[in-house]
Amino acid sequence: MNAMFATKISMLQHVCVVPLARATRHRSFTVSASASTTVTPSRNLTVSSPTSTARAPHVDPRVLLGMSEHDLQQLAVEFGQQSYRGKQLHHLIYKRKAKEIQDFSHSGWKIGRSPIYHTVTAADGTVKLLLKLEDNRLIETVGIPVEDEKGSMRLTACVSSQVGCPLRCSFCATGKGGYSRNLQRHEIIEQVLAIEDIFKHRVTNVVFMGMGEPMLNLKSVLDAHQCLNKDVQIGQRMITISTVGVPNTIKKLASHKLQSTLAVSLHAPNQKLREMIVPSAKSYPLDAIMKDCRDYFAETSRRVSFEYALLAGVNDSVEQARELAELLHEWGRGYHVNLIPFNPIEGSEYRRPNKKTVSAFAGALESRKITVSIRQTRGLDASAACGQLRNNFQKSPLIIESDREESQSDVAVAY
Repeated sequence: MNAMFATKISMLQHVCVVPLARATRHRSFTVSASASTTVTPSRNLTVSSPTSTARAPHVDPRVLLGMSEHDLQQLAVEFGQQSYRGKQLHHLIYKRKAKEIQDFSHSGWKIGRSPIYHTVTAADGTVKLLLKLEDNRLIETVGIPVEDEKGSMRLTACVSSQVGCPLRCSFCATGKGGYSRNLQRHEIIEQVLAIEDIFKHRVTNVVFMGMGEPMLNLKSVLDAHQCLNKDVQIGQRMITISTVGVPNTIKKLASHKLQSTLAVSLHAPNQKLREMIVPSAKSYPLDAIMKDCRDYFAETSRRVSFEYALLAGVNDSVEQARELAELLHEWGRGYHVNLIPFNPIEGSEYRRPNKKTVSAFAGALESRKITVSIRQTRGLDASAACGQLRNNFQKSPLIIESDREESQSDVAVAY
């Protein structure tokens, strides 16, 4: 069966790709990187560098992943081919999940799929992947399978939006590992496809809760969101975008009127405590973020979810739960609180509260008519749980490929 499948893939690649690939070798063209990548004929070959272009650094103009069916059809036409060739190419990338097309590679184009550098599997089936990017930095993405009583599986991909994170929230491992750069559009999308490859199952849900602050890379996140929705065909309501809060970005997100969930990492019921837990809160006061959340609900009619990491003896008292309820009631309705018992990270002084404390905090909110959920901890033994993503190579790239085995060993334990 596997041999037959491989033969079909090979035939499909030959039929739909070879004519296009030949065209790329025999025609000169200019690539203009924009939100909708366009290709126009020219006498001279001019390709914007993905690292130097100031106009659209979130897009590598020579990467096919992230292009819509319309983009690929236009690409085919500009190469002197029928538009249906682009449609076939779209099928190959998003349905067949092709990782490489040799003829295109020879022409300087690429799908945009990174190799899996390392995997860690938790006892509960959660899998953490480390993908090695083109600049030899590593990012992490997590696949979380949940099977219901009927036997059907929900597969959630927790994706990263940056290499590391510059915000350095005190309870989160990612910021402690340093920050390098934003991810490009295709580097976000490929994480979902990598999870599908590992599980041999379609991803049903995507949460932007991996490494990085999505609102600091909003252009790439929105472009990736569009591709995941339109091309990978994951429903908007199955996608969650998380943020700790970046001034003016919630307003920008609201203007797009997405049907996806906005999850705001609150972690405290007052400004003083929030600044201690989330240093970046100093530039974005609690009243300002709550006003933006209220306006977001008015603009989109989508309920805002508040993430609240429970830290033992810091923000987990019943009195603080009551203060949180008062804050939410003051700023509107339709809010939901997702409680996250702290997941241990190396070098942190924070502790995880016991179940009785978590239950009491949740009860205090519910008694004040605030809807609450307690996040089930997944992937804890693989350092893949919320707040635990970190690796040795998110700030500095891998040194040399020959150190691969030693580096893998370091990555596996350095969380």
